[in-house]
Amino acid sequence: MRIGVDVGGTNTDAVLMDGTRVVATVKTATTPDVGGGIAEAIRTLLVSASVQSDAVLAVMIGTTHFTNAFVERRHLNRIAVLRIAYPATTSIPPLYGWPAALAAAVAGGSRIVPGGYEFDGREIAPFDERAVREAARAFRHAGLKSVAISSAFAPLNRTMEDRAAAILAEEIPGVRISLSADFGRLGLLERENAAAMNASLCVLAGQVVQSFEAALARLRIDAPLYISQNDGTLMAASQAARYPVMTFASGPTNSMRGAALLAGASDAIVIDIGGTTTDVGCLTRGFPRESALSVDIGGVRTNFRMPDIVSIGIGGGSLIHEGAVVRVGPVSVGYELTTRALVFGGDTLTASDIAVAAGFADFGDRSRVRHLKAELVRAALAAVRAAI
Repeated sequence: MRIGVDVGGTNTDAVLMDGTRVVATVKTATTPDVGGGIAEAIRTLLVSASVQSDAVLAVMIGTTHFTNAFVERRHLNRIAVLRIAYPATTSIPPLYGWPAALAAAVAGGSRIVPGGYEFDGREIAPFDERAVREAARAFRHAGLKSVAISSAFAPLNRTMEDRAAAILAEEIPGVRISLSADFGRLGLLERENAAAMNASLCVLAGQVVQSFEAALARLRIDAPLYISQNDGTLMAASQAARYPVMTFASGPTNSMRGAALLAGASDAIVIDIGGTTTDVGCLTRGFPRESALSVDIGGVRTNFRMPDIVSIGIGGGSLIHEGAVVRVGPVSVGYELTTRALVFGGDTLTASDIAVAAGFADFGDRSRVRHLKAELVRAALAAVRAAI
């Protein structure tokens, strides 16, 4: 028996599989204590199927936590960026082009030091160990323990990034390091952005993975834990803690592969509407088609491996911002949808309330949105259409 769990911003879904046969399923609201929600979903699943925990051979968890955290600019830690490419790249600083609010949330400091390579393997400048140590000490003095390291043409030769990482590990006890060579393709800024994204999520990733492991321990499930990646494959939990960006878009990837299995189709277009985002992707031969272009995530341009998915920061729990211009999202009430949305007795106007008021959906208490002005409903729908 194997268990698959998909932890979304709004709902947590669990399924028990015997080979390719679905034995049991359960859907619960995602909880503030992620581990607790997973434990409850799995416990309910095992009870409904009358299966003991020792019959479980593997647990696979997919989560949108890291994607949502970055899109919503919440739960991010401050980072430092060390670029090894002086003097070739000084005209464009690290985090260039990031949305101002996002940059302000994560930026802790940056340095550009001598080094890097040309496209043909020649050094731009010799590696400067002293400059790297000085940068590391400045980061430590600023209290920064998550560092993104990038070097010109690192995908062709990562030697300087590895040397810099070793120095930072000596100078900053407990530092979390993200190397651009582990993420992106050619294209310094986009690859550096990928490493910076990963660095900003490292603290959250460690906490989330620990909560997953604790949930299994409480259930006495002694089985390997895997986290789904955005290419439709799995990685060990320890890897997910180090490389959380590799889970970006894994939510819709899970939906796409699950849809293919249930529908018996290996080529399809799948639309995944969640509580925070809506994602549209293309499935080719059973796996999501990989994007060949740079991808924009939360307003940041990057080039690491991503499925070819159109992601819109609008979902069922997206907040409606009233004013001279009505806006929808990107912040969502997430797992609190069933307590905060108007149609569920709450006091927060969400996209779900607009959908019910406009007659596009039928759930909750419709009478609680009858007071909404037609102009507001039309403006919110127009904002959604504009985002799409």
